[in-house]
Amino acid sequence: MKIADLYIRVSTDEQAEKGYSQRNQEEMLRKYCELNTIQIRRIVYEDHSAKTFNRPEWQKLLADLRKHRGQTDLILFTKWDRFSRNAGDAYQMISLLRNTGVEPQAIEQPLDLSVPENKMMLAFYLAAPEVENDRRALNTFSGMRRAKKEGRWMGTAPFGYANKVTEVGNKYISPKKPHAGIIQWVFDTLAKGIFTTEQVWKQAKAKGLGICKNGFWVLVRNPVYCGQIFIPKYKEEEAHFVKGQHEPVISEALFYEVQDVLDGRKKKQRLQIEVDENLPLRGFLVCPRCGRVLTGSASKGKYRYYHYYHCSSSCGSRFRTDAVNKLFVVELKKLVPHPGMLEIYKSAIISEYNSQTKDHMNGRRLLLERLEELNKQLAKARRLMLKEEITAAEYREIKAEYQPEINSLEAQVSSYPTTSNKIDDLINKAVDNVSRMDCLFENGTVTEKRMIVSSIYPEKLIFDGVNYRTPRINEAVRLICTLDEAFGEIKKGHSSHKTEMSFKVTPLGLEPRTY
Repeated sequence: MKIADLYIRVSTDEQAEKGYSQRNQEEMLRKYCELNTIQIRRIVYEDHSAKTFNRPEWQKLLADLRKHRGQTDLILFTKWDRFSRNAGDAYQMISLLRNTGVEPQAIEQPLDLSVPENKMMLAFYLAAPEVENDRRALNTFSGMRRAKKEGRWMGTAPFGYANKVTEVGNKYISPKKPHAGIIQWVFDTLAKGIFTTEQVWKQAKAKGLGICKNGFWVLVRNPVYCGQIFIPKYKEEEAHFVKGQHEPVISEALFYEVQDVLDGRKKKQRLQIEVDENLPLRGFLVCPRCGRVLTGSASKGKYRYYHYYHCSSSCGSRFRTDAVNKLFVVELKKLVPHPGMLEIYKSAIISEYNSQTKDHMNGRRLLLERLEELNKQLAKARRLMLKEEITAAEYREIKAEYQPEINSLEAQVSSYPTTSNKIDDLINKAVDNVSRMDCLFENGTVTEKRMIVSSIYPEKLIFDGVNYRTPRINEAVRLICTLDEAFGEIKKGHSSHKTEMSFKVTPLGLEPRTY
């Protein structure tokens, strides 16, 4: 009497849970064994795809057959598509099973493999399900590609978006709060070039970004956030972008600016040092004894930590941070101008802005000229291809070379504002910040405090333990302070005009001039 293992396979977990297909296969296999006097050794249930033989239960069965050679004569299944849907892998597995003394057999499509002619039928039985799989996959691929070309996002929504369905059943993605806000912050921060990508990722995680580092790299390279859908290359069709139907989270100009930063095409700024909130002046202070930059740290007391700015050398300079920070606020208050001076400065900025508008237009004009030049070169290459002076492959290479720059230039041109209606609001905000620099420093975050210090003082500060030595300040702040002093003297009735001439010399105009 022959001994057989029954192999029952379904493609999905859903089919396995319902069990209809499995029970039907088991009933047919048991009846076949009963009619042909075949003893059943074991029954194997599988719920994996037959595209490969990397299936858990099949691998266990194969290991058991190798371990217990001669205990099984047959592996029975209903049809050959239950065995495999890949003809190449199926031939290899059949050869492997026959070498272990086991014959695979489909009870509804029986074949005597010892007869050479039956191998033709075996090829048909194995190829048919593979062709069916390939056709189904191709139809799915074509449908998804067509949907992408229409601007629809396929699959699970990326971070910052949510999958939604319209009343008529159409699927789409929509920005999801507060995640969309995190995405905006990530791109804005990366565009500034102050922090590294890893630092931005860590800060974003603290804000609620639940993505690993590799996933973060994919996120910042994904054009879906600026309203673009990427269509990959397929056969003769080149890779390209289409405008998506979803609402963008960021602008195209910002997206391409971030890509320039990541690719190193944008000038890199010095990375900002991450410091404790109690040490906002760390890295800005110079030791009054040896001239080294002071660092900062905390010392543990009996009940709390005490923070100090200190020198890393043996000179021993060491200052309590609370005293140093308070005295720095006093220095900032000295730079706060009078309200009347702010109005004068505001008028000067508006006047200068109006005179610089032509430079803005020149910048846009240069971008348009470069864009027109690239489009002309691309059109010339297209004409050469139509005249068969260059091949289609050469034209695709030229297009692939020019297209990224064209996309970037188009985004930059679209980002140029056409009106200056908001300039008054921006100037009012800037002047307001200048008028309360001390308050902004006291109440701001450590990042904002460091931005204030670096914007006002281009050189390091020297603190001798009692006072700050007056350093060189930003030219714009210096100008405001100079005008503010002059404004104060005029208000008190003093002349700001000084002369280096001796008072013994009679001023011209009081006495007749002699030669």
